[in-house]
Amino acid sequence: MTLPSASTTALPATNNGPNNSIKSSQRPNYTLKYTLTGHTKAVSSVKFSADGNWIASSSADKTVKIWSAEDAKIERTITGHKMGISDVAWSHDSKLLVSGSDDKTLKIWDFSTGKCLKTLKGHTNYVFCCNFNPQSNLIVSGSFDESVRIWDVRNGKCLKTLPAHSDPVSAVNFNRDGSLIVSSSYDGLCRIWDTASGQCLKTLIDDDNPPVSFVKFSPNGKYILAATLDNTLKLWDYSKGKCLKTYTGHKNSKYCIFANFSVTGGKWIVCGSEDNMVYIWNLQTKEIVQKLEGHTDAVLCTACHPTKNIIASAVFVRSKAVKGYTQRRRFCKASRRERGVSKLPHQICPAWPQTSTNPPPQQHSRLCL
Repeated sequence: MTLPSASTTALPATNNGPNNSIKSSQRPNYTLKYTLTGHTKAVSSVKFSADGNWIASSSADKTVKIWSAEDAKIERTITGHKMGISDVAWSHDSKLLVSGSDDKTLKIWDFSTGKCLKTLKGHTNYVFCCNFNPQSNLIVSGSFDESVRIWDVRNGKCLKTLPAHSDPVSAVNFNRDGSLIVSSSYDGLCRIWDTASGQCLKTLIDDDNPPVSFVKFSPNGKYILAATLDNTLKLWDYSKGKCLKTYTGHKNSKYCIFANFSVTGGKWIVCGSEDNMVYIWNLQTKEIVQKLEGHTDAVLCTACHPTKNIIASAVFVRSKAVKGYTQRRRFCKASRRERGVSKLPHQICPAWPQTSTNPPPQQHSRLCL
């Protein structure tokens, strides 16, 4: 089935939060900068390179595409996976990429040539999420097989397999020095792991135990941001096991949606939403300070540029495009996964047999296309 392409004209971004307690000069002011089109199926992940020059997007069409973050021109298309790709990540020197696929493998790619350097085999079910450590010598991955694996980038071998969760793993992330890994799952748990030993150091659980659809460390490594399928984002002090901030107002009860810290033009929390918008919160006050409109379906993927006021976002079914928003200068006249699984795998797609305990063949784990 051919999916209609997204409109290249966005509706105006709005700044109407729950109240107007923050002065307009202290609010972000993102506007649509460009729309990237080229994928033939839904986009599952978007990531800026660490040097800020490139955007990588992965898709259910089995490809990774690399775009210029400056002029939105496509640099190359990377192929090699046999099934749809659920996640892509850059090494911290911007020289390598890693992708995780429904073909149960991860692949390490040379950015300069687009060639596959290593294929990482070991997961027994769909690979759902992946990331490099800051030193770029290790990769962590999470899978529908409920495990977290740590891989050696140099030789492609699995160094550790962590029996991490009792449901599919939705996200994995290293802290700022690579000594810790955080993982999340639809079993309702976030777990902190020691990278060197593989030991579980901490388990975080919400009182209501909703499925955790995404998690990542804060830039300073002291906190974690966790998304749950009850329309909620929470900032945790993981060392104390205490929730410090709760961000609400967006819609997120079905899909895995990426969330981000934005620190280039203020301290914001950025997240997509199932009401077709990107939400931006003030990190400290928890107030919604801007909503970015223009998408035509649930916004699954967001990424923030490492040094500039640019946000990239991509949506679920009716669009195969990536949109880039930039913040306008205040002194100017105008004065910037279905990725999800539910508690039971068959609930991802109504067509799955009710007795199924594994994702159905030929279905993309993140998007169920």
